[in-house]
Amino acid sequence: MSNGRRAIRQTLNMTYYNRQVASISAAIYSNVYLIRQVISAKHFIDTNFTDNITLDDICKEACISKFHLVRSFKKLYGTTPHQYLTSVRINKAKTLLRTKASVAEVCYSVGFESSTSFTALFKKKMGRVPSAFKP
Repeated sequence: MSNGRRAIRQTLNMTYYNRQVASISAAIYSNVYLIRQVISAKHFIDTNFTDNITLDDICKEACISKFHLVRSFKKLYGTTPHQYLTSVRINKAKTLLRTKASVAEVCYSVGFESSTSFTALFKKKMGRVPSAFKP
């Protein structure tokens, strides 16, 4: 079978999801390896946001340089890894604040090291102080 026919057959055998991923990957960034590394970095952030993680930690986990990670992450997700980490923490904090937990407990449980900086950042992002989300 020729290479052309093999490529057509493989395309026809792809699921809808695989075709969409391939299409988006080609449109946004054609380097599949780099895309996988960036997705790996995002997954690392999603699962470790409560820890004191740094850009170095994320890069080490994803096996990618800082330059490539920041540039590619922003291209794929529209935000930097640090901004994404902050938004994950703030979103989780909003959920936890709706429980009976104190602001300080929520602050430390989502990975912030200072309740003062948490409150200031929360107010900047959400327009209200954390205690306004309490029931």
